Amino acid sequence: MATHEVLSSVALLLVLVLAAAGAARGFYLPGVAPRDFRKKDQLAVKVNQLSSIKTQLPYSYYSLPFCLPDTIVDSAENLGEVLRGDRIENSLYVFEMREPRLCQIVCKTVLSHEGAKDFKEKIDDEYRINMILDNLPLVVPIKRLDDHEAPTAYQLGVHIGVKGQYSGSNEEKHFIHNHFSFLVKYHRDENTDLARIVGFEVKPYSIKHEYDGDWKENGTRLKTCDPHSRRLVVDSNSPQEVEAGKETIFTYDVNFEESDIKWASRWDSYLLMTDDQIHWFSIVNSLMIVLFLSGMLAMIMLRTLYRDISKYNQLESQEEAQEETGWKLVHGDVFRPPARADLLCVYVGTGVQFFGMLLVTLLFAILGLLSPSNRGGLMTAMLLVWAFMGVLAGYAAARLYRAFRGSEWKKVTLRTALMFPGAAFAVFFVLNALIWGERSSGAVPFTTMTALVLLWFGISVPLVFVGSYLGFKKPAMEDPVRTNKIPRPIPEQPWYMNPAVSVLIGGILPFGAVFIELFFILTSIWLHQFYYIFGFLFLVFAILVVTCAEIAVVLCYFQLCGEDYEWWWRSYLTAGSSALYLFLYAAFYFFTKLDITKVVSGVLYFGYMLIASYAFFVLTGTIGFYACFWFTRLIYSSVKID
Repeated sequence: MATHEVLSSVALLLVLVLAAAGAARGFYLPGVAPRDFRKKDQLAVKVNQLSSIKTQLPYSYYSLPFCLPDTIVDSAENLGEVLRGDRIENSLYVFEMREPRLCQIVCKTVLSHEGAKDFKEKIDDEYRINMILDNLPLVVPIKRLDDHEAPTAYQLGVHIGVKGQYSGSNEEKHFIHNHFSFLVKYHRDENTDLARIVGFEVKPYSIKHEYDGDWKENGTRLKTCDPHSRRLVVDSNSPQEVEAGKETIFTYDVNFEESDIKWASRWDSYLLMTDDQIHWFSIVNSLMIVLFLSGMLAMIMLRTLYRDISKYNQLESQEEAQEETGWKLVHGDVFRPPARADLLCVYVGTGVQFFGMLLVTLLFAILGLLSPSNRGGLMTAMLLVWAFMGVLAGYAAARLYRAFRGSEWKKVTLRTALMFPGAAFAVFFVLNALIWGERSSGAVPFTTMTALVLLWFGISVPLVFVGSYLGFKKPAMEDPVRTNKIPRPIPEQPWYMNPAVSVLIGGILPFGAVFIELFFILTSIWLHQFYYIFGFLFLVFAILVVTCAEIAVVLCYFQLCGEDYEWWWRSYLTAGSSALYLFLYAAFYFFTKLDITKVVSGVLYFGYMLIASYAFFVLTGTIGFYACFWFTRLIYSSVKID
């Protein structure tokens, strides 16, 4: 079976599997599956996790003593939602379409000492409540005071409460947001009078409610919030303290507002970035610099190589060459298998698996199949595609191992299937144990862990063996030149061609290609923002591939000109060293952009960034290796060698 046939089969299989998964979970292209509501139709408001950018540890909404429904119902979750820590549950907030409600009482509760302590800790850590209405997340509108014409920005989720002081007092108190003023925006069809929800906003208040007489579950009228006497909550001048043993009454308003925004465009305001001009300028500027440098490097390489090959061939034809020089001199050793060739094959196979996963996932994201409305869809797709790309990992590792004339292909295949996923799973397991120790809803349940292991050993590992079998049974690639039996001694190299120096230099340019985009990706992950510009991400990915390939080829050429023929591992490490800069930048981002104070949260951050950097190393290293592999075969097949 040819390589392109294997690729075609895998691509077709992926399309069918993801299409089936999409049908089962109901994910959709934006604008395909709207819901129409008649007047007075009930709207289900669901509560999601409590999240904080200071701790990065999500908790279930009902882990705090909020008002409890009679029965808590968990909504169906996909694999990605479980891994993200999403816990979507029903709530006591009741809306009716286009029916405003004022001063609705949710419940009255008396906080225990433990409950008050939990609330204070969550307020200290700036936790936010996340809710969902018709698949839209709850947001708090924030107007810029310095620029009234600027579009409204939105904060995802509403803070549980705030810390503050009474006037004339220096003592800091904790105040809970116990009154929510919801605003539901809808777009109405004038012909049918049906409406679609296009916005879900809230303004939080802290108000110490008062009432006369005894408390009645259904008949109590509040003195602090009563639409009949036109007393509504419009400020927090008399806030509700978080205090054990004191009553706390939770209330809400809900208003409806007709909007010109159509359903297909309802996510646009959520995805609006306040610094979009800087983002676009930085991306374009970065791409222009990288393209300019890449063009310069490519031009130099093409001109130099063309002159070298012409000179060598001309000298051979005139029989004037008494002694070979430069890169041609090492033609008898350049294709000698490297030390630890089996390990190199494993890393190359894993890199091909990553490359295929990213390419397919980005294509699906660009097509809109992984829109933000499909929570957890991106992570679920990445895991599925990774598993099915195992066939490419096995095929690539086996083809390279066959070129090295290796015979233990089963051993190499097993290491390809287990090494990187095993290392990542071990780190993930330790981090998950830490999350479990904090009693966070972000801890992955045992059943989900079992599903991940089954996905790994039930799909990925067998496909790696299938790909390896297909690759190993094909004839080995023939080298363009013969390899000498006795290796040639490598002359002493100048300091700038020292392996450590050239490897560290080689990683700078690929990192520069993704530097700006990396900032926005880290922001979306760790500051809980939406990332949606997959078109630009695909462009940056393409630039990264070109940059890794060109820098690896340039340094490989200089290495061969210095009569150093040990290019196999060097080509991999040259491009792969960009992962070191990625991890260093992640550390810089942690100390300059994040406000994480808990030790566990810091360990989680660096643990996950270590996995990401390791994956980036495998990906970029494989790109650099294949570029040099193609380059060396090309130049040594272009000259006449006796």
